[in-house]
Amino acid sequence: MSIDIAGFVTDLKEHAVEHGFHVHDERHFVETYSLRQAWEVDLHPESGCGGPIDLHLALDVDPKVILGLRERLDQMSDEFEEPEDEYHLELFFNWAVPPLHSPPDLLVLATDLAGIGGVTLAVEVAAIDTYAAVTDAPERRLALTGKSSVSLVEILMGREQLCEVLDKSHEVSEYLVERVGDWMELST
Repeated sequence: MSIDIAGFVTDLKEHAVEHGFHVHDERHFVETYSLRQAWEVDLHPESGCGGPIDLHLALDVDPKVILGLRERLDQMSDEFEEPEDEYHLELFFNWAVPPLHSPPDLLVLATDLAGIGGVTLAVEVAAIDTYAAVTDAPERRLALTGKSSVSLVEILMGREQLCEVLDKSHEVSEYLVERVGDWMELST
C-alpha cells in the first residue's frame, strides 16, 4: 500500500468543485532540509466570482507522520489489516479579505463563524491594523483561519472525502461574501 498525497490533493480539488468552489491554482513546495511538504490550492466560492473573497487551502505534510505510517505498514503481516487511525496531517483554510473601512465586531464575527464551522472547522478570527503613514487612518485586515485534520489511514483506505469540512468552509465563505461589501464601504 502506498500513500498518494498528490492523488488526494487532486481529488480534494475535484471534490471542492462539487461543493460549490472554483479552483484557480495549485502549488507544491518541498523543504529540502526536512523534506516537509506543503500543497496549496487557491479557490473561491462560485457565488463570489470576481468578488473580494478568496480561499487558500494548505495541506501541511509532515514527513515524520508519513514515515511513521510507512513503518507501521511494513510491520503489519496481513496486507488487509488496517493500521490504527493515529496518523494525521493538518489542512488549513485561510480566507483572504480586502482592507475594510467598516469592519465587523470581531467577537460577533468569531461567534457567528464558530456557529457555522462548529467543531468540524474551527475558525480563528484576528484583525491587523496597519498605518501607511502616521497621519493616515488605520487600514484593517481580517485574518480568518480554519483548521481540520486529515487522516492518512482514511486516505490510504480510499475513504477520506472531507465532505463535512468542505460544506462548512463553503458556508463560511458564503457568510463572508454576503457581508464583505458592507464592511468595505466607507462610513458616513
